[in-house]
Amino acid sequence: MSQTTQPPQPMFGVSVTPTPDVALVRELTVTAERHGLDLAGVQDHPYAAQLLDAFALIGDLLAHTERIRLFPDVANLPLRPPAMMARTAAALNLLSGGRFELGLGAGGYWDAIAAMGVPRRSPAEALHALEEAVTIIRGLWRPGRSVTFHGKYYDVSGIQGADPGPSPVRIWLGAQGPRSLAQTARIADGWAAPIPSYLPYERWPSCNEIVDREAEEHGRDPRSILRIAQIPGVVTAGGRPGTTPLLRTGAEPLRADADTWVTELTRLGTEQPFGAFVFWPEEQSADQVKRFAEDVVPRVRDNLAR
Repeated sequence: MSQTTQPPQPMFGVSVTPTPDVALVRELTVTAERHGLDLAGVQDHPYAAQLLDAFALIGDLLAHTERIRLFPDVANLPLRPPAMMARTAAALNLLSGGRFELGLGAGGYWDAIAAMGVPRRSPAEALHALEEAVTIIRGLWRPGRSVTFHGKYYDVSGIQGADPGPSPVRIWLGAQGPRSLAQTARIADGWAAPIPSYLPYERWPSCNEIVDREAEEHGRDPRSILRIAQIPGVVTAGGRPGTTPLLRTGAEPLRADADTWVTELTRLGTEQPFGAFVFWPEEQSADQVKRFAEDVVPRVRDNLAR
């Protein structure tokens, strides 16, 4: 019989694009922290020359903040071997006093990934590799223990685990297909729902149902798996009405006033088991981050607390 896990308090965050405008990215993250947000996600596209390395940028942002948690949204596994991924995550978590989470993906843009010298994998192969990687990563977060793993895609021999810092690093998978969602339910601490341009809103309920069902079948309390809704859009000023459909179907960003955002996030947190909400501002500005943090988040927290 699975253990019952009490649902944690909801978390709220913002996603930032790792552009070379480091001053802006720092401003967005510091604004998020100053106004009470819990998370900042950094997109990871190592093959894009116009973007900075996500892990290097996260290190900088952790150094410029004190409370907010940072995570790659999500890290590209094929371009980052799991042993090195484990070492980097442990170091960032240790240096920041336990403020790093590992968002992880099996890989998506395979033309771009393969162009960087990595063998192309089928979807099934990529998921198999991801499962091997999670085993290695978790093993290397156990200080004093030696990890030997001989898999189909990854092979490590006698590597010593390292101290991962004062609090455990959680692994949040960016899954969207039935097999990857089932995998998330078995091995991950959370599901980072891809933005709706990858996973349309109407699929979110059935995806959560897969995670729930698979978790129960493997003896896990579904509530122990954090569900993270990621929503692009704009929080319009004042009472200006929204210009796009609500978060029911399709992939359109939510461009709406604060009242609409409050209604929609409250609905996601009550009708579905989402426990975290990450705002992807179409306008990467401190004003948008502040508007979300001040005009939307406190009201959603109150609604969900009831």
